Amino acid sequence: MKLKINGGKLLTDKEYEELGFRSGLEIHQQLATDEKLFCHCPVGYVHKEPDATILRHMRPTLSELGEYDGTALMEFKTKKEVIYQLYRDNTCTYEMDDTPPFPINQQAVDYAIEISLLFNCSIVDEIHIVRKQYLDGSIPAGFQRTAVIGLGGWIPYKGRKIGIRMVTLEEDACREVSDDGHYITWKTDRLSTPLVEIITHPHLLTPSEVEEVNWLLAEVLRASGKVRRGFGTARQDVNVSISGGTRVEIKGVPRIGYHAALTHNEALKQKKLIEIAEELKKKKITKREDFNFERHDISDFTDWEKIIPNYKHEAAVVKALKVSHISEIMNCELQPDWHFTNELSGIIRVVACLDRMPNMIASSSEIGNFIAVETWAELKKKYGVAGEDSLILVWGSEADTQTALSEIEDRVEKLLTGVPNETRQSLDNGVTDFERVLPGPDRMYPDTDSSPTKITPERVEKIKSNLPSNPAEIREYCDKNGINSKISTYILRKGFGGLFYSIVNDVNNVNPLLVAVFIKDKIPSLRRNDLNASRENYKWVVKLFKETSGAKLELKDLSALSEMYLRNKIDEFSEYQKHLSGVFEERDLQKDIHEIMNNNGKIKDFEIDKAHGYIFYKLKEKYGEDISTGKTSALIMELLKK
Repeated sequence: MKLKINGGKLLTDKEYEELGFRSGLEIHQQLATDEKLFCHCPVGYVHKEPDATILRHMRPTLSELGEYDGTALMEFKTKKEVIYQLYRDNTCTYEMDDTPPFPINQQAVDYAIEISLLFNCSIVDEIHIVRKQYLDGSIPAGFQRTAVIGLGGWIPYKGRKIGIRMVTLEEDACREVSDDGHYITWKTDRLSTPLVEIITHPHLLTPSEVEEVNWLLAEVLRASGKVRRGFGTARQDVNVSISGGTRVEIKGVPRIGYHAALTHNEALKQKKLIEIAEELKKKKITKREDFNFERHDISDFTDWEKIIPNYKHEAAVVKALKVSHISEIMNCELQPDWHFTNELSGIIRVVACLDRMPNMIASSSEIGNFIAVETWAELKKKYGVAGEDSLILVWGSEADTQTALSEIEDRVEKLLTGVPNETRQSLDNGVTDFERVLPGPDRMYPDTDSSPTKITPERVEKIKSNLPSNPAEIREYCDKNGINSKISTYILRKGFGGLFYSIVNDVNNVNPLLVAVFIKDKIPSLRRNDLNASRENYKWVVKLFKETSGAKLELKDLSALSEMYLRNKIDEFSEYQKHLSGVFEERDLQKDIHEIMNNNGKIKDFEIDKAHGYIFYKLKEKYGEDISTGKTSALIMELLKK
């Protein structure tokens, strides 16, 4: 999919430098453990109807300093009814917050230590579990248990170091099933799956660097061999700011290839918001009261049921908000095909739960304006809307529309300061929409149910002594041995770096390029042919190169041997030699040829060349590549002539 880019193309590195572009990443990756993080339930997704459901309501709690987190308060405004789908074999009373946590999963701790070491982190000497508040319903307890494992790491990139602030070990949240108005439904199978979060410093200076460094982080995680693979096992959050702006978090980016467009669009959106704030200041608009907010109930003004697409007459009211000085701003394009009107619509969709689109319309907006000119003229005249004023209409229940008007007023007020601190969700077309207020430090507090866990130096040294090869080291080796970057990148991104490096280091007289090309081209080919190419965790590939070392075999020979091995036709290299050298028992081949001729009566009517080709094709079907072309061809011709 080609994502839309604000301005049509990415800027130059110099232009991003002038913007003051800064970005950092937060990568969430599930660990390949057998059990969940704080209980003994098995890890894995469930694809069946739930065994039970329960209903919960969320409410915020005070931090240690007696403060409420802004995100928690925002989520509380939504008044969501939270429904959880439960599975007998994958969910227990811990996940439902009905019993305290078990001791932390030590397998997950070891995996997190290993990953932290691969990122050159210092390991903490004691694990302290803290609670991170979430009131969106994704965690029944209302908080996520998390712990810092590694600090102060880095990865090499373009001759400099990208700093890793920390590596944390935490439990995953539920999977969302549906979000409809004030009702949200979650599946609990993923809940409490162990994952690591890798948090970088804001050292990324262009959108392209964001994408490239994300791939480097993914390569390190896959090199560990300790992470789960497949859709939904990894999620990326990216933080973006420019000079004069503030940190905005883009949540849950589904593909690394989306990062460049999303961060570029976010940077230019921030630039535009800063320009709007400066323009308002020039007009002496500096405080909330300067916007002259006026609320009106216009439910009886006309027959709205015939005008508004999703109006529900039995429950709905129509509210109008008159706002001064924003008629031009409503039409301002902040992202590709995304205007300030869309911003307001996104906020009331989330907070007021007015999620039937369209959910608002403005007199000054060109976006989705479905109200007749005559109706607008009457409304403007009645409420004195003129000049730079805008009349914004929302509809729904009394409570939801009041919430919507309050949120619109708050967002308009934030125009005075430029860029609001917020978390945004990525959309498929390369733009972002409001998700929630950016969380602050008040969401974190100690977990009184979990005692500290010591990490001894001996434990760290034991893990360090068995670390897999680092992708940066493997890439450097490939460069020195004439393996082009496309091949080495494929090997590392697919998690084959350790396999490649173990072969070239452990097998004598092996050709590194041959190993690399075999891994890149032949393993996927064998998979496509429904062969269990990953059996024994690819140990068969090491065995293949060890047992053929010195035989000077070509890629096609290795491919043929691999297929025979995976089809359980051969076990040892002595058998490989036999088949590759074409040493067959002639009587066995004669028997096969006679059988083909006897079972195909029409073959006697074929011309000799056609009969020869047909028989040879049938033998290839049976034996694959492990027949000697010359000897077999000669034997077929000899028998046909007889």
